[in-house]
Amino acid sequence: MKLLLEYIKKEFYQIFRDRATLLLLIAFPIVLIILFGFALTNEIKHAKIAVCNYADDETSQEIINKLSANRTFEVEKLIYSHAKIYDAFKEGDIKLVVIFPNNFSNDLYHLHTAGIQIIADASDPNLATILTSYVNAVIIDYQSTLRQNNIKSGLIVPVVRMLYNPDLKGAPEFVPGIMSLVLMIICVLMTSISIVKEKETGTMEILLMAPISPLLILIAKAVPYFVISLVNLALIILLSVYVLDVPIKGSLLLLFAESSLLVITALSLGLYVSSITATQQTAILTALLGMLVPTMLFTGFFFPIDDMPIPLQLISNLVPARWYYLIVKAVMIKGVGLSVVWKETLTLAGMTVFFLILSVRMFKSRLE
Repeated sequence: MKLLLEYIKKEFYQIFRDRATLLLLIAFPIVLIILFGFALTNEIKHAKIAVCNYADDETSQEIINKLSANRTFEVEKLIYSHAKIYDAFKEGDIKLVVIFPNNFSNDLYHLHTAGIQIIADASDPNLATILTSYVNAVIIDYQSTLRQNNIKSGLIVPVVRMLYNPDLKGAPEFVPGIMSLVLMIICVLMTSISIVKEKETGTMEILLMAPISPLLILIAKAVPYFVISLVNLALIILLSVYVLDVPIKGSLLLLFAESSLLVITALSLGLYVSSITATQQTAILTALLGMLVPTMLFTGFFFPIDDMPIPLQLISNLVPARWYYLIVKAVMIKGVGLSVVWKETLTLAGMTVFFLILSVRMFKSRLE
């Protein structure tokens, strides 16, 4: 029994000696509880919508006020042209537009029927369905208020149109998310394991003694995973188009260029993970927990970013996959070009340069 206790004590010492793994074991459950229990929610709040008010009368303004008073919505802008409606959707902030036709009030009180058009961005079909149902609820509540005040009026008929995804298929939503997840995890995980394995077996020192610079060794390690990641991307796109019926409405060349940016970022992160870990097990844990969780939680794929607390929204800006996810949705589903997604592209490019420089410096300082 005493010998058993000594072995148990030794194992505890071994665990406490590896502080990186110990931190993951203790901190990870705490972080998950806080995130899922208190911070993350599927409740829709402050969704940005626009109003196109051709009627510009008292009745339409009353309904707009009711929409503004509902915490689900945030009336971001007023639009007076159909052309600007599509521009607002392409920019990505506006999730829904409510259109009041000319003579709305006259139609309601004299012709006894008035229509309201609701156009929703259905690239996220679940969000579009929820928002349109909430607008319908506001309209029904407004008509109930009129009846309670003994105001004779007709029926308001909402006409709903789902933009970009009229059939409300789930594929246009999850394909960009899967692309972000696959590229980030594979690149980071495989790169970190590859280099740590060389360090564990002692062959990295042999490679560094060869007549080739450490930077070229790094490039040689990264290129195969870069090519494999682009092959994975091509397979995902082929399956999306020919099996899931998700058309690519934008430039295929732009899509591959943006994906290459993300891949280089992920490879750089993988190199950084390898420089701060000593074993393959620690590298796997760090890569999976450090990349998988942020990619799942902070891209907007599973949880709406706008509904998170402000501190988590700020943290999400540091996750490369979030910007890539926005770019892919805009290019694939909405068919926009670089002129619309240049801000997201510039942000992702800046992250790519930063992580690439950081990873190269860490590689040299630890292995030269």
